[in-house]
Amino acid sequence: MRRRDHNIFANATSLLICGLLAGVVVAAAAFPAAAMSGLAAKAGGETFAQLPSEIKDFSSPQITRIYARDGRTQISQFYDEFRSDVPIKDISKFMRDAIVAAEDREFYNHNGVDLKGVARAFVNNSGKSESKQGASTITMQYVRLSLAYSATNPQEVVDATKDTPKRKVNEMKYALQVEKELSKDQILERYLNIAPFGNQAYGVYAASQVYFNKKPKDLTIGQAAMLAGMVKAPTSFNPTSAEGYPQIRDRRNDYIIPGMVEAGSITQAQADKAVKEAIPRKVRPISNGCVSVANNNWGFFCDYFYRWWMSQESFGATTYDRERRLKSGGYRIVTTMDVKGTADARKRISEHISLNNKNALLISGIEPGNGKVRVLSANRRYKLDDPSKPQNPLSSDKKKAKKGVRATYPNTTNPLLSGGGDISGYQAGSVFKMFTMVAALEKGYPLAYPIKAEKRYKSGYIIDSGNDSACPGTHFWCPSNSGGGGEGVYNMWTAFGKSINTYFVPLEERVGAENVVAVAKRFGVQFRVKQDADFANNAVSANQWGAFTLGVSASTPLDMANAFAVLPGDGMHCEPTPIEQITTQSGEKLDIGKPRCIRATSPDVARATLDATRCPVGDSAQLGNCNGATARAVKSTVKHPVFGKTGTTDSDKTAALIAGTTKLVVAGYLVNPDWPQHTDRMSHDVVNPAVYETLADYMKGKPKEQFKVPGSKKIAEGDQRSIPRVTCQSIDDAKDEIESAGFDAVVGNDVESDCPKGTAAGTDPGGRTIKGGVVVIEVSKGKAAQTPPSGAPPGGNNPKPPPGRR
Repeated sequence: MRRRDHNIFANATSLLICGLLAGVVVAAAAFPAAAMSGLAAKAGGETFAQLPSEIKDFSSPQITRIYARDGRTQISQFYDEFRSDVPIKDISKFMRDAIVAAEDREFYNHNGVDLKGVARAFVNNSGKSESKQGASTITMQYVRLSLAYSATNPQEVVDATKDTPKRKVNEMKYALQVEKELSKDQILERYLNIAPFGNQAYGVYAASQVYFNKKPKDLTIGQAAMLAGMVKAPTSFNPTSAEGYPQIRDRRNDYIIPGMVEAGSITQAQADKAVKEAIPRKVRPISNGCVSVANNNWGFFCDYFYRWWMSQESFGATTYDRERRLKSGGYRIVTTMDVKGTADARKRISEHISLNNKNALLISGIEPGNGKVRVLSANRRYKLDDPSKPQNPLSSDKKKAKKGVRATYPNTTNPLLSGGGDISGYQAGSVFKMFTMVAALEKGYPLAYPIKAEKRYKSGYIIDSGNDSACPGTHFWCPSNSGGGGEGVYNMWTAFGKSINTYFVPLEERVGAENVVAVAKRFGVQFRVKQDADFANNAVSANQWGAFTLGVSASTPLDMANAFAVLPGDGMHCEPTPIEQITTQSGEKLDIGKPRCIRATSPDVARATLDATRCPVGDSAQLGNCNGATARAVKSTVKHPVFGKTGTTDSDKTAALIAGTTKLVVAGYLVNPDWPQHTDRMSHDVVNPAVYETLADYMKGKPKEQFKVPGSKKIAEGDQRSIPRVTCQSIDDAKDEIESAGFDAVVGNDVESDCPKGTAAGTDPGGRTIKGGVVVIEVSKGKAAQTPPSGAPPGGNNPKPPPGRR
C-alpha cells in the first residue's frame, strides 16, 4: 500500500521550509486566494516549472477485460490493482460531497494549497500536542499519488511518498500548477479514480463494486461517506476487520456525514437516515485471471489467451513487461471463443466420459483461413487443486504415485489442449499421414498413384534390431497394418480411407521423410519434445524418421486442428490466435489481433489432399473413389461436406479424430496426460462421437459449402496410360510387356480363372493407371473364377483388405 501522510510538519527539520511559507500565511488574510500561488512560489525561492508528464498526462493502472467473440460475454479480467476509471458524471454527487467533507473541506476555496491549513498544522505540530495535523489538499494528494503510480522503480516510489520537506514543497508547487490547468471537477474525478480504498479496491468504481456491488453513480449517502472515510487510512478503517469496523463507523457518522450537513450538501434529515445505513462486514470477491473465469468451461481458453499474450513481443521485451501491460493497460479484448460452441463441446464430452476419469478427452476447434480458435474444452475443471484439501487422486503412474504426485483430474490448470509448460503433447497416430500425402503431391505424385501394400513392409529405415518392429534378424523397420492384413494395390484415396500403413511408409520413402517433416513444420506442428525437435531440425536425422508418417511425434489437439485447417484454407497456414479485436482505453484498435497467415502449400495441393481426406469420414471424393472409411459416422451426423482422419498409436494408447468443414476443424484426442505409457486401450467409441457431434452442433443452421477442387485434374490422375492386356500370357511375358509400357510390374497372388495354371489371369488395376505406377499381375490357379458374393467391392480379383491402422 502506498503511504498516505498528514504530519509532514511534525519534525524539526521542516521548520526552515515552514519559515519560508510563514510570510505567505500572514499575507493570506490580506490577499485574495488568486494571489496565493504567486506568493507561495516566491516563498519557496523557485519559479514553477511546467507540470511533469507523470501528472499532466497521468493514466492510472486499469483493469483489462476479455470477452467472448460476441463482444458481450465477459470471460474474465486481469489486473494488479482492481481499478476502472469512470467520468465524474457517473459518480454519485453524494460521493463527491463526501470525499470533500472527509479530505479537504476548503477544496472549492483554495488554489491547490490550503495555506491556512499549512499554518494551522505548523502551529499545532510544532507544539507539544500528541495529535498531529496534516495539510494535504485533495489536489496535493492527487499529485503525490500520480507521481507514485508513475514510478518505474522502487526508489522513485520512495521519493514520491517519503516524509521530507522537499517533497512537500514540490507537491505544493505542482498542486498550484494543477489548479491552473484543470478544473475542480477534473481534479476530483482524477483523485476519485486513483485513491486507494483497501481490500484491493483502487478508485471509486472498484470500491463501489467490492463493498456494495454497485456502480458509483448509485451510491447512497451512507455508502459514499463510508468510502470517503477509508481513503485516509484504508487498513485502519477497513470495515471487514474487527479493529477497523468501529473506527470507520465513527468516522462516517461523527465526522463525514455531519461535515456534509455543515457544507449544505445534505439535510439533517438525510443525515439522520444515513447514519443508520449498514456498513458491510464482508467484501465481494472479485475475479482476477483465468482461475476465476465466469464459467469454468472457459478456463482452458482463458489460459490459452494468457499464454498467447505472454508470448507476444509487441506487448513488451520481457514477460514482466507483457504481464504488467496486460494487468494495467485497461484493454477491452474481444476473443475468438465461441460461447455456444464451447458449451456444446463440453456437453458432448460429458456424454462420453466422466469428469473423474483419469483419461482426458480433449477437443479443440479452429476456423480455417484465419486461425481463430473457437473451441477448447476437456473433461476437466480448470482449477487449482488445493494441496491442503486435495480432490485429485494420486497419479495413475505408479512411480509418480510413490512420490506423492497427484493426477491432473478432476482439477488442473495445465494447458492440456494447447501445450506449453510441462505439456509437450501426445502421439496422435495416423493423422500424420496427411503430411506424407501433401509431400507426395508436391513432388508430383498424383492422388491416383498406386502402391502394392503388403501385410508387412520391409523399409529402408534403420532401427534397433531388438525392436518388435524390426524385420527378423535385421536392423530394418518392418511396419504392418493395424489388425494385420491390408495387402493390395491402393492409391491415396483408398489408402488414406483405410489407413494403410504399408502404403504410406513406402510413399514416404519415395518422397523423403525429411520432406514430410518439413510439411508438418509448415503446417504449424510444434515439436515440443526435445528428441522430436532434434530430428525435425536436422535434415539428415529427419530423413531416417520413417515412423513420422505414423504419428509418433507429440502434438496437441490445437496443433492438429490448425494443421488440417490449412486444407480448406487453400494452402494458407494461419497462426492460431485467440484475438478478434484489442481496443485501448482511448478507443484505438490494435492491429496485433489480425490473422497472420503464410502460404504452406499450393492451393491445388491443398485441394487435392482435402479430396482424399474426405474418404476416412464417410464422404465422397470429387476426383476419385474412396472405397473405405474408418469414421463413416462423421458424414452422416454432420450432414455437410466433411473431411478428416482417425489416428491410433501402438497398443491404442491414444485415440484421435480430426473432422472439419469449410467453417470449423475439430480435433479430439483421448489420452492419459499423467502417464503416456499407460496400459489402457483408448476407444474411438469415446472420442469419435464427441468430435463429430461437436462439429454437427456448430454447423447446425449454416449453409452447406462444397470444397474447392484443383484447377487441373492432373494432380489427381497423373499421366494416365493404358495397361497392356496380358490375360493367359506367361508371367515372364506379361511382366516384360507391362514394364515395356512404362509400368512397375509386380507378381501378385493366385486367383481362380479360366487361364491355364501359372499364367497371367489379369492385372490389378485393369484398364488405365498412371505412368510408372504399380501393376499387379494376378496368377491363375487354372480353375474357372467364381462369382463374387453380392456387395463385393470393385477392383478386380484382389480381395478386400481388412482395415488398416486407424
